[in-house]
Amino acid sequence: MTDSPATPPKIVTAAMLVIGNEILSGRTRDANMHFIAGKLAELGIRLAEARVVPDVPERIIRAVNELRATYDYVFTSGGIGPTHDDITADCIAQAFGVGIDIHPEARRRLEAHYEAGMLNAARLRMARIPDTATLIDNPVSAAPGFRIDNVLVMAGVPSIFQAMVASVAADLVGGDKLMSRTVIALIPEGAIAEQLGSLQQEYPDVDMGSYPAFRGGKASCAIVLRSTDKARLDAAAEKMHGIFRAMGGEPFENEIV
Repeated sequence: MTDSPATPPKIVTAAMLVIGNEILSGRTRDANMHFIAGKLAELGIRLAEARVVPDVPERIIRAVNELRATYDYVFTSGGIGPTHDDITADCIAQAFGVGIDIHPEARRRLEAHYEAGMLNAARLRMARIPDTATLIDNPVSAAPGFRIDNVLVMAGVPSIFQAMVASVAADLVGGDKLMSRTVIALIPEGAIAEQLGSLQQEYPDVDMGSYPAFRGGKASCAIVLRSTDKARLDAAAEKMHGIFRAMGGEPFENEIV
């Protein structure tokens, strides 16, 4: 009989909301989701859901309210630029039931960034921030993102998005970090499915995923195990080694990137 973990892990979750017709149409490839997932993992925060919504106010508002009620953090990307279809800030204000106006500090940053006479009405739209929100620094192009409660609103341009994430990383409170081990053998996935299911029942606190592939023309299977408890993770991984060996395979390990 396998001992249960002594204390439940501290789990902190997040969601990513990608906003923009250009993503859904295929004109723009989203790179921010991959980046935020990796960065949050480093901080002990699990990206638990990701959504892509069009530039439709009611869709954005509904998604923001659903996600912020479900997860510890919500990160949005896109829709805070200077054009008419940049409606994210207004939608966030509506989602929280607050007003929105030119933020004095946001305006000051834009005035410092642009040459005299270049801060036109369109660019000034980027200084419109919902009431009660705090600014997120943008060292790339000055126009700030903002945070209101557990929702962090950021630009869609990857370089700016990444810079904004870096500026807030120190303020994010994470939980216990997930550790992982990947056990691989030249055994077809179907051959170990039943044993893997039994192993998962024995170690319910260890997340297990099965990834079939062909290696050197032969069917193989990689079992990725993740847990916040190293002892439990190692015990489950060693039993996975035994399952593969019992099926005639010679297991080995590496990392799934």
